[in-house]
Parts: sequence; structure tokens; C-alpha cells
Amino acid sequence: MNDAIRPQPGILDIALYEGGGSHVAGVANALKLSSNENPFGPSDRAKEAVAKSAHSLHRYPSTDHASLRAAIAEVHGLDAARIVCGAGSGEVLASLCQAYAGPRDEVLFTEHSFLMYPIYTLSAGATPVVVGERERTVDIDAILAASSRRTKLVYLANPANPTGTMISAAEIAGLAENLPPQALLVLDGAYAEYVEGYDGGAALVDTRNNVVMTRTSRRSYGLGGLRIGWGYGPKHVIDVLNRIRGPFNLSTAQLEAAEAAVRDQDFVAKCRSENTRMRSWLANALAEIGVPSDTSMANFILARFASQDEAEACDSFLQKQGLIVRRVAGYKLPHCLRITIGDEAACRRVAHAVAQFKGVK
Repeated sequence: MNDAIRPQPGILDIALYEGGGSHVAGVANALKLSSNENPFGPSDRAKEAVAKSAHSLHRYPSTDHASLRAAIAEVHGLDAARIVCGAGSGEVLASLCQAYAGPRDEVLFTEHSFLMYPIYTLSAGATPVVVGERERTVDIDAILAASSRRTKLVYLANPANPTGTMISAAEIAGLAENLPPQALLVLDGAYAEYVEGYDGGAALVDTRNNVVMTRTSRRSYGLGGLRIGWGYGPKHVIDVLNRIRGPFNLSTAQLEAAEAAVRDQDFVAKCRSENTRMRSWLANALAEIGVPSDTSMANFILARFASQDEAEACDSFLQKQGLIVRRVAGYKLPHCLRITIGDEAACRRVAHAVAQFKGVK
């Protein structure tokens, strides 16, 4: 190693992010329920848009994403001028940290929240501040108590990953109202589409200058393989983000698929309905055999076991049955497994396998 060539402070403190597993050694056609993907895939309209885009792959894509922003604005009732698009909502979340936090600044997030938040923070040279939760649910009072004049961003996923829990719009509004004046509240809405009637915080964004929301086309739209997301915020924030994002950060295929998907709200409604039905069924089925979970508002449940040993043993058993779920010790929940809600057949397979593991007939 050349000691004269070193990365920015904080970079070497980053632990590599590990996504959900997708293969099991010796098991063919394993069922992946580890990454919260949509079991129904993308809509036919989105697939048609991708196929059509193949005819113009030699052309540079739009730099202003105007057509996609217009579609998002129309569907969600937003101001298109205050929408910014990125390669997944992760690009928007990372850009916010890059733009507003740095050395001697602090970025807050809660103890069981998305593992990328500390990575974004350390990449910007800022200091991560981890705030405790209350029974795997965000505690607004704890966040406010941890805030200071050094706080620049507060990341808050609602619904949360990997817990699936959710707090009310009133609680979020109270948090935004009482944060220090230099702090931005960033509402990560990666799972917002799974909550009927939830706007992801858009109404709050429209009434304040310190709140930004993000959304993704990865979950209910079934476009995880294309990585498309967007943010909505005050004009002064969106102007900053547009100054630092790459001019061609989204390809033509991404832009056209996302626009088609956003406009196909019947497909989104179908996915949400099926997810709600099977999420309730699976949570109840597991609870009946002694595996509880908190009420989830996302497309997964967080199954709780008596100990880390039991959770890991159950995971190993499931893998032998060709079922891949997610261990979440990295989220400080070593006694839990996060299980994506698949289609009905997948959920029944999971329930049957866990019952076998628990010795329940």
C-alpha cells in the first residue's frame, strides 16, 4: 500500500454492504425471498417500454428526465420542477449526504435502519449517530434528544427496513418541526407504495423547507434490475442535487421503463393488494407456530425467534428446503429473519418449512 495515496477520512471505516443471498450450494432453483423483490415482476407496459428502447440505445438519454418527472408529478400530484431522478433512490439518498454533510457534521439514523445510511455518512466524511428505537419502531423523542447544532441530516425510512414498522404522519411532522434549523429530514419511502393511501411525506414536503422524500421503482413496480428512483423536496434542495448528479445518470431504458411503470397504477394496486393479503396470512401462520412478528407495512415480515442460534438454525433449515431468506444480525437483530412476501405458493412453502423446523404438525 502506498501510504502517500490515501482515501478521504471515513472511507476505510466502511464495512462492505452485503445484499440478500440468491443461491444455495447444491440446491437448484432456490426460491429467493431475501431482497424484498416483487414476485410478480414488472408490468407488461414496462417490459414493452424496455423492448422499444432497444431501438435507440445508440442515442444519449435525456439529461433533464422531463418526461419521467412529468409522469411522476401527474400520478402523485406533485410539482415536476421539484422532482429529481436517480439510479435508484439510493443515488438520491447518497447525493443528499454528499451535498449537505461533511467533516465535523453528524448524520442521524435509528439502530435498526437501512445499512447504507452509515455508508453514505462515512463516504461524505461525516459522523454517524445511531439512535435507539422503541420495540423496533422509530422513537421521535430519541431522535430529537440526539440532535444538535452538528446535525445536518436525519434519515428516516417509513415503513422501515428491516422491521416493517411505521410511524404516523403526525409524528413525522412533529419531528420536522422540532429539528435544529440546519438539519434536513430525509424520508426514505422505498416501501411507501405498499401502504394504501400513504403519500410518502409529500404533503409535508409541500409545507416545509427542511423535508425531502425519496421513492423507488424497485419494489411494487418490479424494476429492481433497472435501478430507478426519485426524490421530491424544496426547490433549494432539488437545485443542489441537480448540480451534483451526473447529466446522464439514467439510461433511455431506465427512463422509458420507469415512465411506463409509473403510469400503470392498476398493476401497482394489484401488487399492493396481493402483498397485503399474503403478508397478513404469513404473519398469522408463523405466529400460530410460535414465531411472532411486528405489524409490517412493507413487502416483508421480520420473524422473531427465541435466540440467534434458533434463527440461524431455521435459516439453514430453510436453505436446505430451497428457501432463501435474510439474516439481519447486521441490523442488530440477530434473533430475527427477514422474509420477503412472495406469491401465495411461496408463502405457503415458507410457513410449512418453518412449521417443520419447529416440529409443529
